[in-house]
Amino acid sequence: MSADRAQAYETKLDAIVGRYRELSDLMASASGEAYARLAKEFSDLETVVEQIERWRAAREELASLEQMLADSGLDAEMRALAEAEQAELAERLPALEQAVMVALLPKDEADDKSAILEIRAGTGGEEAALFAGDLYRMYERYAELHGWRFEPISVSDTGLGGLKEVIVSINGQGVFARLKYEAGVHRVQRVPATEGSGRIHTSAATVAVLPEAEEVDVRIEDKDLRIDVYRSSGPGGQSVNTTDSAVRITHLPSGLVVTQQDEKSQHKNKAKAMKILRARLYDLQRAELDAERAQSRRGQVGSGDRSERIRTYNFPQGRCTDHRINLTLYKLEKVLNGEALDEIIDALIADDQAARLSEAS
Repeated sequence: MSADRAQAYETKLDAIVGRYRELSDLMASASGEAYARLAKEFSDLETVVEQIERWRAAREELASLEQMLADSGLDAEMRALAEAEQAELAERLPALEQAVMVALLPKDEADDKSAILEIRAGTGGEEAALFAGDLYRMYERYAELHGWRFEPISVSDTGLGGLKEVIVSINGQGVFARLKYEAGVHRVQRVPATEGSGRIHTSAATVAVLPEAEEVDVRIEDKDLRIDVYRSSGPGGQSVNTTDSAVRITHLPSGLVVTQQDEKSQHKNKAKAMKILRARLYDLQRAELDAERAQSRRGQVGSGDRSERIRTYNFPQGRCTDHRINLTLYKLEKVLNGEALDEIIDALIADDQAARLSEAS
């Protein structure tokens, strides 16, 4: 980094630290909405400032050690200690600087949000539906391990143990930040229970992950909605409700249609359908913005392209391979139990950060 760029970088860091301290003072006399707005900005800057101060403290300590070592009168024992500390700090410094640069990367505004997770069986018939059920249980267990609330909104099963489609609300801090990397086509290779010849079949399921939108994120006008109510039905059209409790909501400007019939109450079905519609509209808006921002970018790990085959779960070999980063783990059972899923997601996040740092440099 040139001297001019280094100076500009230091000035930028000073401004961030200065704003953080200013916010701390402003919050002391603020209340209501003003306090909430300041507290949000303060919280967003907190991690960045912590990383800046950690890096600067290490840098100052290293400079102090170098000054000490320049003293020819330093005794041998103190010199040995100072040299050991110098070597350790010099090794740590690049990682500390990298942490600052990562903290400075633009943050996805949806990262802190909860998420709507949609899983749909793809090619492969009943075996694909069984695999969709496996993915459902994987995310349910993963949510449990993270202390998130996992709440099914809509479930369509095959009656044979598989899932044709399931929509789930997952609530917690930073859910979308981690689960957004799961969007895409998941492929399974295994011998189905119904396969007598032992032949390996390949099936697929599609996962969509949408940030859960609040009313302030997406404004939906009543005039833009057509709401139809009808009698809900079970498998094969068998009536399961004698009242018109099922709801179909059509958003006229976008053409998006959401149906909901899992609840016996029309009011509850409408509320769930609106929750899904709001998330899909927010996702649509974000996709349009991302397309504009990423015109010059060839590809990104977290793009959420649902036509992209992102991962293969190979049962005969006990492996799980994420094709975006060529990562293979031979611990398939732990991945499907949700225990090893963080290893994949952490690697995807690191790869995404490295790509964005490269673009920023």
